[in-house]
Amino acid sequence: MVDGMHIIEKIQEVLVEIEPMIASHSGKIQFVKFEDDIVFVRLEGACATCPASLYTLTCGIEDRLRKDFPDIKGVLPVID
Repeated sequence: MVDGMHIIEKIQEVLVEIEPMIASHSGKIQFVKFEDDIVFVRLEGACATCPASLYTLTCGIEDRLRKDFPDIKGVLPVID
């Protein structure tokens, strides 16, 4: 995989691409960190409490990130 700072920038670019989809459901996504090949994000707004948020994380965000970064192990939510 590429160096840590470069991949974080690229992950954030992909999340910006995904953001309109999340916003269309009254939600927001925020990058938190990238650690041990796992992307941590915070879902806000309606997405924070939506029962389908796990589906959004795995079948939406994770699948999209893996297109560019096949070594990513997963996307996990950060819950405050």
